Amino acid sequence: MRLSADIICEGRGPLAQVTKVRFGVLGTARIATEKVIPAMQRGERTEVVAIASRDPVRAQQAAAALGLPKACGSYEALVADPDIDAVYNPLPNHLHVDWSIEAAEHGKHVLCEKPIALTAADAADLIAARDRLQVKIQEAFMVWTHPQWQRARDLVRSGRIGDLQGYVGCFSYFNDDPADIRNVRAWGGGGLMDIGCYLLVTSRFVTGAEPRRVCGLVRRDEASGVDMLTSMMLDYGGVQAIGVCSTRMVPYQRVQILGTTGRIEVEIPFNAPPDRPCRLFVDDGRDLFGGGRETIELATCDQYTIQGDLFSQAIQEGTDVPYPLEMSLANMRLIEAVFRSAEQGTWDGV
Repeated sequence: MRLSADIICEGRGPLAQVTKVRFGVLGTARIATEKVIPAMQRGERTEVVAIASRDPVRAQQAAAALGLPKACGSYEALVADPDIDAVYNPLPNHLHVDWSIEAAEHGKHVLCEKPIALTAADAADLIAARDRLQVKIQEAFMVWTHPQWQRARDLVRSGRIGDLQGYVGCFSYFNDDPADIRNVRAWGGGGLMDIGCYLLVTSRFVTGAEPRRVCGLVRRDEASGVDMLTSMMLDYGGVQAIGVCSTRMVPYQRVQILGTTGRIEVEIPFNAPPDRPCRLFVDDGRDLFGGGRETIELATCDQYTIQGDLFSQAIQEGTDVPYPLEMSLANMRLIEAVFRSAEQGTWDGV
């Protein structure tokens, strides 16, 4: 896909020479304007210098609100801007692959929101583009580099809870708005793509393995066709994982990591707060009232700042990104396997 930059970026002229990686943002999605951009503005290695919208007025309003020097009246103009080193792509799911490749074609590194693609085949196309164009492309699974998940995995590996046996996770919210992009099936809407993918990626993170087979159970919304309640079982060999996600349930999230002699509870596993410490609970199971529970408090941090800095460090130092596209491809294959299993009513090999 080759697009013409027919609407230029408006700003204060060429940017001054900087040592940070200069990011442009494709679109004014809420996750970008409310969470990721402010977090990256506090980064040691990241500088957000431009934002784009297909509506030039919206781009200018967003740039003014966020204190950004450039507003681009088209996505084409942003990816073509020579003063941008990398692109953050928070566009709707069905636009992730095309615009990530377009940015890479212009020599830009790309940090793209999850799910990075709608199919495993599209994720493989991104790998091919990355290798051909020699740029960094990463899916924005911020949990992968959050200290609470790093600590949880370290505790498992240290034998703190004995031999790892199981993972149990839940992630849900309520959204029945038919106009919301999360409820448009053709655009990659639905619970598994939006939030269930976190259950898959964190169970893989904790086990350090890929499941041999999966079993899925899906209930779809009759009007939109999106999955509004999805359950999954994953067979990791000696370890079993269970997850439930829903877009029609009370907002809730929690993860339990279970071993032979203890368990780890991740209190807020996915929407980790940036303004207060995160907590892990380690319980040896001596009684059901928490008599054997220890609270581990992690220092306050912003997972989006950490994500941006580590991605930028890989760009600056020429090293591998924290979550390479091969891991994204594996996660997309898992998502497809869960859906196939639900349709066929049987276990599906990955």
